[in-house]
Amino acid sequence: MNKTFSPSFHTLRWEGGIDGTLQLLDQRKLPQEKEYLTCRAVDDLVEALVSLAVRGAPAIGVAAAYGICLGMQKAADHAPAGALALLDESKAKLAASRPTAVNLFWALDRMKKAACRFFAEQPAASVPDLRRRLLEEANAICEEDKQMCRAIGQNGLSLMPEDGGVLTHCNAGALATAGIGTALAAIYAAHQAGKRFTVYVDETRPLLQGARLTAWELAQYAIPSVLICDNMAAWLMKRGKIKAVIAGADRIAANGDTANKIGTLGLSILAKRFGIPFYIAAPSSTFDLSISHGRDIPIEERSADEVHAFAGRRVAPSAIPAYNPAFDITDAADITAIITEKGVFYPPLEKAIKDYLEPK
Repeated sequence: MNKTFSPSFHTLRWEGGIDGTLQLLDQRKLPQEKEYLTCRAVDDLVEALVSLAVRGAPAIGVAAAYGICLGMQKAADHAPAGALALLDESKAKLAASRPTAVNLFWALDRMKKAACRFFAEQPAASVPDLRRRLLEEANAICEEDKQMCRAIGQNGLSLMPEDGGVLTHCNAGALATAGIGTALAAIYAAHQAGKRFTVYVDETRPLLQGARLTAWELAQYAIPSVLICDNMAAWLMKRGKIKAVIAGADRIAANGDTANKIGTLGLSILAKRFGIPFYIAAPSSTFDLSISHGRDIPIEERSADEVHAFAGRRVAPSAIPAYNPAFDITDAADITAIITEKGVFYPPLEKAIKDYLEPK
């Protein structure tokens, strides 16, 4: 893919050396304001993760890797053992921020393994040497995510229709990754290849990631798109307006069951009812082979205030309770294929995942 679909913004970026800062595009303020948030400590990043200033499973993982670098800035005067203890403290804080997105835990574990391996190979190395090594690892995770996004786009290109409409839910674009996205990467690649379909964007209640983020992102590249309310999808499908549905993922179990933004399950059921292909796009870091089935994926529940209010204004009586799971689980049986940087996984998904991803 050429520069046409290189983001005109950076979702996250490390600035400086080992004493640097993590810059985040504050997604709470989009689309009205394009403002960057500076994280100087682990607690800053935890707050950004919990409040969704940064969100999207791949971006969460990259941010967490840099979060370890922030935490290790307190280790300047520590002995190696103390530095590793401080790393564990930072890791625990970050791990508690978002329970569903497995990329978070994948990145944190990778950073810890990099630190242990570094001291095992260089027992006389200093803590500043370790910090430089960890920043290298975080940079590598960031760069790998960019490359995975581009590969997902290329692998998903042929699955996008020549015309008609493609429905997407929440935001699985550049705002959710360090690169050009996952689900939106396939859309970008297809448009660049000359396919001319319209993207139908679910608003994605309760926090409007589709309306606020995906619609804004698609507008940056003049991709033909139409914003719809979440409850309009079935009618569009019945009228033949939708030729494919594509969504991202926050965790995929070994059997292919997929956790994604609440509302994805309903779209998969509707797509099957109307004979429409339903695709998941995600990097290999989103697969959790330690979990056999989707029923074992932890589901984050968020504040009822997000449901009681709309665009910052209360729309429901405070006396009524609200239920607010942030994710749901789409059954593997309702997924046409999973698009990854390693290729497209077709049913039976459990076998495909095992063949492509399990260590040989």
